[in-house]
Amino acid sequence: MTATAPGLTIRGFTPPLSLRDFKLVAFDMDSTLINIECVDEIADLVGRKAEVAEITEAAMRGEIADYKDSLRRRVALLAGVSEDALQRVYDERLKLNPGVETFVQACRDAGLKTLLISGGFTFFSERIRHRLKLDFARANTLGVSKGKLTGTLFDRPWGDIVDGAEKRRVLLEVVELMGIDASQAIAVGDGANDLPMMAAAGLSIAYHPKPAVAEKAMISISAGGLDRTLEVLR
Repeated sequence: MTATAPGLTIRGFTPPLSLRDFKLVAFDMDSTLINIECVDEIADLVGRKAEVAEITEAAMRGEIADYKDSLRRRVALLAGVSEDALQRVYDERLKLNPGVETFVQACRDAGLKTLLISGGFTFFSERIRHRLKLDFARANTLGVSKGKLTGTLFDRPWGDIVDGAEKRRVLLEVVELMGIDASQAIAVGDGANDLPMMAAAGLSIAYHPKPAVAEKAMISISAGGLDRTLEVLR
């Protein structure tokens, strides 16, 4: 393990690496590309943040083994919340994390395809996909009826919840469709549910991660923006 600078740790390789050696970069969304956990902020608008955030933190630390169950429990607490709350969270609370636009643009300039794989919600992931001009995105869809959240998740053809296993599966599926090797993929995340896709990729980047993730990532950023990755990727 070698610390190249305060707040930036690398493992398993000698920098610098070339971005052009990679063909795909996959990003987590909540607390990675953006500054919030969306489910927590929706809950905050209706006075339930503490209860929901406690489950979120335990899941991100890896203390709850069943991510799907943890998300269902959190979403159930949102039943009856007005759909308008989602737009309020986006407008009033959501910001891109520092350095995100710079790093995404550097990846695009180097010819990488960009993929967002989120355990969060499509209401936000689609807006972030368009905002950052990402190529692909997959996330969960909140159930809505008569303008209110149902407290459930909408079934999709591939299933109902993007958990760690689904993140890994989507990464590997896109790798195969692109005709590249998984070693040519980069995975960026912060929580325990990101570890499966990070392990499958050729390069793993942890952004302000939970301890269990920091211990396993090849690049771990604990201070500064996501663009600090460019200190070791040229």
